[in-house]
Amino acid sequence: MASWIGEREIEDLAIGAAILGSGGGGDPYLGKLMAQKAIKKYGKVKLLSPHELPDDALIIPSGMMGAPSVGVEKVPVGNEVYMSFKGLEEYLGKKAYAIMPLESGGMNSTIPFAVAAQAAIPIVDADGMGRAFPEIQMITFHVYGLKGSPMVMHSFQGDYCLIKTTDNYRLERISRAVAVQMGGDAYVAAYSMTGKDVKEMAVPNTISFGIRLGQAVSEALERKENPLDALINVTGQSSYGRAIVLFKGKIIDVEKQIGSGFIRGHVSVEGFEEYKGKLLNVYFQNENKIAIVDGQVVASVPDLITLLEKETANPITTEALKYGYRIVALGIPTPELMRTEEALKVWGPRCFGYDINYVPLEELHREYYLRHMF
Repeated sequence: MASWIGEREIEDLAIGAAILGSGGGGDPYLGKLMAQKAIKKYGKVKLLSPHELPDDALIIPSGMMGAPSVGVEKVPVGNEVYMSFKGLEEYLGKKAYAIMPLESGGMNSTIPFAVAAQAAIPIVDADGMGRAFPEIQMITFHVYGLKGSPMVMHSFQGDYCLIKTTDNYRLERISRAVAVQMGGDAYVAAYSMTGKDVKEMAVPNTISFGIRLGQAVSEALERKENPLDALINVTGQSSYGRAIVLFKGKIIDVEKQIGSGFIRGHVSVEGFEEYKGKLLNVYFQNENKIAIVDGQVVASVPDLITLLEKETANPITTEALKYGYRIVALGIPTPELMRTEEALKVWGPRCFGYDINYVPLEELHREYYLRHMF
C-alpha cells in the first residue's frame, strides 16, 4: 500500500539505509540534506510497493557511483541525479512512471527522493541489491538478464555522458573510467525497466525496511533504551534475518587507498568486553566485504557487515572510519534472492579476490541462530 514520505521519514532512512549499505552507498548526511531540501520545496513523495506498479510502466533506477570519500570532499550541487534521470527519459523518448534506487546505502537510498520530489513522481520501495555493492553489474537486474545501458552520467561540474555497451561488464569498465575522469564519482541513471521487471528482479521493501531500522534506533535513544537491541529485533522481523553481533572493540588501525573509482582498505579492531584479547579485521572495497576474527571468517559478502558506534548504534561508513572509534560489528543475513547460485557468481567472496567460498551467517553462527529460531 502506498505511503507518503516526508522530511521525518528521510531522517530515519538516512540511518537505516546506511546500516543496510554495509559501509558503502555514499555519505548518508549529504543524501539526507538533498532529499529533505527537495521535499521541503516540492512536497512529500509517494512510496509505492512493487506490486502497485503497472506492468508496462517505465521505471528508471538512479544513484551515485564512484569512491564514496570523493563525494564527501567534493560536495554535489544537488541536481546531478535529476539531470541524469531526465537525460535518460529524453533518450528513451518516454516519461518515467517512477524512480527507484539502484542499491541500499546512505546516499543512494535518499537522493532518489530528491529526484522524485522535483519530478513529481513516486519512488518504488525496492532496489537491485538490498545492500550496496561497488560495481554496476553487481545487481539483481544484471543477474536475472537485464541490460544496464543506455546509461546517462553527470558530474558535479555539469559534464554529461550517454553510454551504450554490448554487456554490463563493459558498462562497468567504461562508466568507471568516465567516473574517474569526472573526478572520482558520478551520478547515474541506468537499468531502465518495466514494472513487470521490478516485480520479478528487484529486492522488495528495502526503503520501508530502512525507515523501520532508523526509527528503531532513534526511538530507542529517545527512550534511553539499548538501540542495538532494538535494531536487532527489527531485523528479526524482516526478509533479511536476525542480525548478530560479531565483535565489540576499539579501532586501532585504518588503511585506505583511493584509486580506479573505489576506496579500498581494511580496519583493525582490538576487542573489549567479551571480545577482550581478540582482533577483528574487516576488509572493504567501498563496502565491508569480509570480517575475520583471529584468523577465522565470521562473515562475508553478500551478507551485510556493518560497523556501528557502540553507544548510539549509528552506522559508520568506510570513508568515515577513524582510529579510536569504539564500535560494534554487526552481521545481517542477506535476502535469499541474493544467495542464489547465479547471484554468488556475481558478488560472492571470490568476485572480490578472497579465496573462500560463501558460507551464510546462519551456518557460521549456527548456535546463535538455533537459539533465536522461535
